Amino acid sequence: MDDIEKWRKKIDEIDLKLVKILNQRSECAIEIGKLKDKLKIEIYDPRREEDVIGNVRKESTGPLTKEAVKRLFERIIDESRRAERESRVFKNSQETQEHKGARKLEEE
Repeated sequence: MDDIEKWRKKIDEIDLKLVKILNQRSECAIEIGKLKDKLKIEIYDPRREEDVIGNVRKESTGPLTKEAVKRLFERIIDESRRAERESRVFKNSQETQEHKGARKLEEE
């Protein structure tokens, strides 16, 4: 039983590191999303996603299979795209609110 708890503790520590790294990755995706918005570029870039998945599959030495790594990164990329979209929506709603506030001040 002691060995199981030791391994679980190690997994818990790794999970916390993964969360930090995934949040850092998401922050990068949000910044890229801001740049894409300025440049009027679509969020979805299938070639980039293929490159990312190809790179991580190539680097994976197991025990996860290359297909498992592909599925994991498809999900990670999907969540990154969602974060980019949400950031864009938030920015646009903020700009709308600021515009309404400025207009209200002009009317007074």
